[in-house]
Amino acid sequence: MSGPNESGEAEAVLACGEVRTCLLPTRDAVDEQVAERLLRLRADERVRLSRRPNRHAVSPDVLTGVDCRLPTAGGAKIRAVGTVTARAALVEGRVLQATAHFSAPADGPDRRQPWGYYLVRPGVLVPVGRLAPQAVLKGFLAGQQPDELDVGSVAESLLARISRQHRLLDYDTPLTTTDTSLRWAASPAAEGEPAAPHFTVADDGRRVVELRLPRGTSPAAAAALCEDLALHDWLLTTVADKLDGLRLGSDDGRAALKVLRPLVDHLLHLWMPQARVDRTLNALWQELEETPGFSRQWTSLAQRIRDQLAVQLLTRSDALTPS
Repeated sequence: MSGPNESGEAEAVLACGEVRTCLLPTRDAVDEQVAERLLRLRADERVRLSRRPNRHAVSPDVLTGVDCRLPTAGGAKIRAVGTVTARAALVEGRVLQATAHFSAPADGPDRRQPWGYYLVRPGVLVPVGRLAPQAVLKGFLAGQQPDELDVGSVAESLLARISRQHRLLDYDTPLTTTDTSLRWAASPAAEGEPAAPHFTVADDGRRVVELRLPRGTSPAAAAALCEDLALHDWLLTTVADKLDGLRLGSDDGRAALKVLRPLVDHLLHLWMPQARVDRTLNALWQELEETPGFSRQWTSLAQRIRDQLAVQLLTRSDALTPS
């Protein structure tokens, strides 16, 4: 995680967050102008737009003040005060993501400080006393209790805020999809320990990622990595779900084409891992390419779609050819 700042404060020993990913509720991908209007969450900062290697719009950061207990393994009571950072992103005017995250130092003042103390530390939750980083990391990934910090609700609220903009969205989506949630927690790798991700899918469908990151990695870089992972996991999940149980070998290909064509029109071109991931974290993506093998699975699914469309085209051509 990041090193000491200019004031000499201790580095963050933990960063946690959650990413919510969904299809933007509109028939067609929106253009840059609409994307900017959707993501204009603050009047004092502009939406960041980029076109290479794909169209990507990112909202300004918004802060949510919290004063609550942190989730912990073993039930230890750890109070933290500060702000959670949240932002939204729109990929190719088609896929919407909302992310909320925070970082935390190993310890803080023994008593709660005035809000001004925390506001000059955006995105940082300062513990009242000592943190117990591994207990918080395990507790956060396992899921919070009702009286504990829930960063997922912050991300979900942001997602809902954008999706309610009725003047800009027609709510006539070209395909039905399932929203996904990815919860992540990162801590610094020990001396000589390789940086590594551990990716699992919980029983409730939530994606859970534990990261060991090189020292000096900023919480923002960790959050960007997890946004990228969440996006590509959502793409895989959506396409695999659409192909699951589809009767591709049926004589009447119209039903298959009704499913396959929106995947080609709206999703297949979005696969572009590491497009906006810090170069120092490329090794973590390579680990994910080994296990569970994201790109191998995607290549297989995309080729299956293209092969089936070719078969459907040949079948229709044969049916139209006079005997």
